[in-house]
Amino acid sequence: MRDDLALISRWIPTGARVLDLGCGDGDLLAHLQDDRQVNGYGLEIDQDNIAACFAKGVNVIEQDLDKGLGNFQSDRFDYVVMTQALQAVLRPDSILDEMLRVGREAIITFPNFGHWRVRSYLGFKGRMPVSSALPYEWYDTPNIHLCTVKDFEAHCRERDIRIIERQVVNRHHRSGRLTRAWPNLFGEIAIYRVTL
Repeated sequence: MRDDLALISRWIPTGARVLDLGCGDGDLLAHLQDDRQVNGYGLEIDQDNIAACFAKGVNVIEQDLDKGLGNFQSDRFDYVVMTQALQAVLRPDSILDEMLRVGREAIITFPNFGHWRVRSYLGFKGRMPVSSALPYEWYDTPNIHLCTVKDFEAHCRERDIRIIERQVVNRHHRSGRLTRAWPNLFGEIAIYRVTL
């Protein structure tokens, strides 16, 4: 399991009801079902990932996140999770609102576009950054809404969304003195747990 998913799984208690948006191959839900006996569903659009979910015994629904979560009733889940996909949806603000409508809490991860390497690459090379954390060229990137730690936290303040926990980590999913002191400059991946 990816390190960021391991960090997220620590925030989800035994027996929770979980919805995983853009669940990929179902690793997180499979782990939570086995380790924490969660009742979970994943939403995914990629056919290969859907097949991988079925193979792992993960309940998965084929759904485009850009169409919203209107097929779920309010307060249906304890946790709604979205890892590394917030920046790739058409309306991140709307999907965040929907996450908090259908779940008591939302857990979101995204790449921090305020990281010093991203800033330096753009500043010195004058081109959109390409790295192991951001491996796409400008023309084929799924990242359509670039976001920094400060952007996300400002959005939460404006929408009266309460940040319960935050971890800002490097590309190896480790937190150090610099990422704790200056998360917007030294953090590569932001992980938030929020509620209304």
